[in-house]
Amino acid sequence: MSYLDAGRIRNVAIIAHSGAGKTSLAEAILFSTGVIDRIGSTEAGTTTMDYEPEETARKISVSSAIAFCDWKDTRINLIDTPGFINFIEDTRGSLRISDGAVVIVSALSGVKAETEKIWKFACEFEVPRIVFINKLDKESANFSLALSEIQKSFETEAIPLQIPVGEGEGFRGIVDLLALKAYIMENGKMVETDIPGPLQASVDEYRKKLVEKIAESDDSLLEKYLEGGEITTEEIMKGIREASLTRRFIPTVCGSATLNIGIRQLLDAMLLCLPSPVEMSRISPIRGRNPKEGREVERKPESTAPLTAYVFKTIADPFSGKLSIFRVYAGVVKADSTVLNAVTGTKERIGQIFHLIGKRHVPVQAVGPGDIAAVVKLKDTNVGDTLCEEHHPIVLERVKFASPVISYAIAPKTKGDEEKVSTGLHRILEEDPTLSFSRDEESKEMILSGMGQVHLEVALEKLKRKFGVEVIMKTPKIPYRETIKASAKTQGKYKKQSGGRGQYGDCWIEIEPLPRGAGYEFMDRIVGGVIPQQYRPAVEKGVVETMHEGILAGYPVVDMKVTLFDGSYHSVDSSEMAFKIAGSMALKKAFMDAKPILLEPIMKVEVTIPEDVLGTVIGDLNSRRGKVQGVDPQAGGNQKILALVPMAEMLTYANQLQGITSGRGLYSMEFSHYEEVPGHIAQKLVAERQKQKEEAAQH
Repeated sequence: MSYLDAGRIRNVAIIAHSGAGKTSLAEAILFSTGVIDRIGSTEAGTTTMDYEPEETARKISVSSAIAFCDWKDTRINLIDTPGFINFIEDTRGSLRISDGAVVIVSALSGVKAETEKIWKFACEFEVPRIVFINKLDKESANFSLALSEIQKSFETEAIPLQIPVGEGEGFRGIVDLLALKAYIMENGKMVETDIPGPLQASVDEYRKKLVEKIAESDDSLLEKYLEGGEITTEEIMKGIREASLTRRFIPTVCGSATLNIGIRQLLDAMLLCLPSPVEMSRISPIRGRNPKEGREVERKPESTAPLTAYVFKTIADPFSGKLSIFRVYAGVVKADSTVLNAVTGTKERIGQIFHLIGKRHVPVQAVGPGDIAAVVKLKDTNVGDTLCEEHHPIVLERVKFASPVISYAIAPKTKGDEEKVSTGLHRILEEDPTLSFSRDEESKEMILSGMGQVHLEVALEKLKRKFGVEVIMKTPKIPYRETIKASAKTQGKYKKQSGGRGQYGDCWIEIEPLPRGAGYEFMDRIVGGVIPQQYRPAVEKGVVETMHEGILAGYPVVDMKVTLFDGSYHSVDSSEMAFKIAGSMALKKAFMDAKPILLEPIMKVEVTIPEDVLGTVIGDLNSRRGKVQGVDPQAGGNQKILALVPMAEMLTYANQLQGITSGRGLYSMEFSHYEEVPGHIAQKLVAERQKQKEEAAQH
């Protein structure tokens, strides 16, 4: 049963902000390695990697896609990742299983905030990287500017292995600083030539810098260099590889994905600068936890080691079932075998195994250490689970994804489709751990939360396409509360006579405010038998039901003490129902006499942002009625703002923060306490409630 040698595999994520050309680069690589016979276009929606309708419609990647190709006897598993801010948590999940990354920097737009964020993900997983400066054929392309921006943004020295021949409309090819040869595009083919004369001075300068950088890292090489000795190409290549693997500097190459210039040289750079799974295991050892014994265990990327595979992605398909994509860290996964899911403790049947090329499935019999593959119809396995041998259990650490930042209430367009919505969304949640779905017990609304508005829109488009159910999105209801600021006493008397037995209930209650968060208290202070014992609980029941329904604006009443102190009854006409109604009537009257107010939930908010937008973000929080509690400096020149802000002002904050910080800001929030709603806002809420009541009465 054959599988690939782990030493001849490269698992490479292509990472950058949206629009830098990741999918176009993947397309050019697949074309250059003979996997596809023509280069597709993101504009036309014909690429191999962006195959979901939601991607072709928006011309952005919304989910990581996998493809493999072979180059110089090495298997390269490419992972084309999203760069749009709403979807980059998916990129974090892909970097978890990557051994190397190609960071694309556009020669037009440089390094954007999303690329900086994704760069930090790569640092988190200690992934070695190379940079590909793309779009050198576009008007206003600037290689030198892109280079200086890389160094400034990533705080890492960028050392070119190539420089461009021309820029913008004049871009024709590249010069390889190792081979000291030029590769020029002529009649649609790359042709190897001598270095153009006008570029010789630049080539000498960049080559000298490269050699010096290599010499600095090795005492014997430095001595040789200082004594005027020639450092060989082999020594330079060895130095580049070591520097890349130890992340001492970032090797930088260049070209144009759409013109297919520099792609073969990029493939060579991947083999030279990025590690195989075997080398990566030395940089970052494969460690997990034995779930039975709780101790740490280590695995080697060897076929003889116990099976260890990590599921990093799932795709929900209503027809063929769930597709689970996994990376094998140790051992071999074989078709028609049984494995253990060490997280859930359940056994899973592995049927047919596939290598992937976008949406195309290529069947294989076995997958060895270091490789990436997919399997369908695993019943109880989700993103982040570890598959292993029953007698050698191991749980690999799963990725901690960011919490959702924006929530909307959703309702099916067709009445009675609630169950279909719930079932479909739970399937979509299986493939996207950054979505969450819940039902608000108070408002009875279905709440969908995610990383941004586009994220939620895409999820609902998938729901319609895959599961045939449409929903309406609306802002979720704020859980306001009602309470009082003063005391009041009043009578509630219910008397009804309509032939035969009547209804009679009469009670006097006093209501008083309690401290915030104290809840509700009921006291029975009836003396003698003015209200018989059997009717008193009915008074409380009427009070409690009315508190739950709300009096001022239809929100639950809190933080109030109710005392039942007097009343009267009728020996024939009194009943539990009559006293329940009397209790409700008394509370409604007393409540309106006791200075009623609305309370709103206040959130404890933490916002982490770059220092250059600190003033703007604080100003924006103040405009949202926020109270800044403090600012703490963070690593990397960031600042963390701590603030208390009303929940009502935070519903669309994710989009606003993204705009102010160009996607560089992060925030989290949790409930803190309730506070009185300002008078002008309370008036609006009460008026809205009155209008709803009137409309309901008309219908």
